[in-house]
Amino acid sequence: MPAQLIDGKAISAKVREEVADGVRELIDTTGVQPHLVAVLVGDDPASAIYVRGKQRACEKAGIRSTLHRLPAETTQQELTQLVHQLNADASVHGILVQLPLPDQIDPVAIIDAVAPEKDVDCFHPENVGLMVQGRPRFLPCTPHGCQRLLIETGVETAGKHAVVLGRSEIVGKPMALLLMQRGLAADATVTVCHSRTQDLAAVVRQADILVAAIGRPKFVTADMVKPGAVVIDVGINRVDDGIVGDVDFEPVREIASAITPVPGGVGPMTISVLLQNTLKAARLIAEQTAD
Repeated sequence: MPAQLIDGKAISAKVREEVADGVRELIDTTGVQPHLVAVLVGDDPASAIYVRGKQRACEKAGIRSTLHRLPAETTQQELTQLVHQLNADASVHGILVQLPLPDQIDPVAIIDAVAPEKDVDCFHPENVGLMVQGRPRFLPCTPHGCQRLLIETGVETAGKHAVVLGRSEIVGKPMALLLMQRGLAADATVTVCHSRTQDLAAVVRQADILVAAIGRPKFVTADMVKPGAVVIDVGINRVDDGIVGDVDFEPVREIASAITPVPGGVGPMTISVLLQNTLKAARLIAEQTAD
């Protein structure tokens, strides 16, 4: 029997309705409208499409959205100066510097320059540290989007073996941390696999819950998946046939109990959590102003 499809579009729509309700309440009670500023350096087509999607989602949720487009030859000093200006602007609640950046700019330095209370991507080391300790200011967008998919689908994670395939700072590492915390869609026993993992297929095959975030099209094949496993496919890979995930979808669908499609699975959730974080940032700043 084919696996249950985890509908990221429908679950994302639910999250965005929650955000829109929260935005209206915040405006009614404080007069503060959440404001997200995105910074796009250069003309990477995928980044431009992604930023436009974020802007449209903000508008629908009632969040003010501003885009700063900078030329590809922008220097590190110029970008850092803009970030400092946004940090100091009381009307700005969330700052998003779209990655990747041109080669002449150090992304780590830029991430560190964003004020932690406006770091709605949850990349800043202060916010990562708070997350590690189980007292997050914000939750990382894609990993928490995956968690919400598990929650809405009713997947039991407590005591289960979760395997995260990939160890990136954006998905793999924070995903593992969230799954091992206490709470909903957590309390799992977590293994992280990467390019140096010995007998990787055998380790992946042990997963009750598999999160594939390795960035290689159709890398996870049916023989790597435990029957009945829940498969969350974070991959977005452009190939000749269109967009595919890190999982060989059709064969794995016959093995798994539940699976996210690509597109239409994890992708929509990333932007929805970004909206949640922007709303939370505005609430936190509004509370500080009221005090």
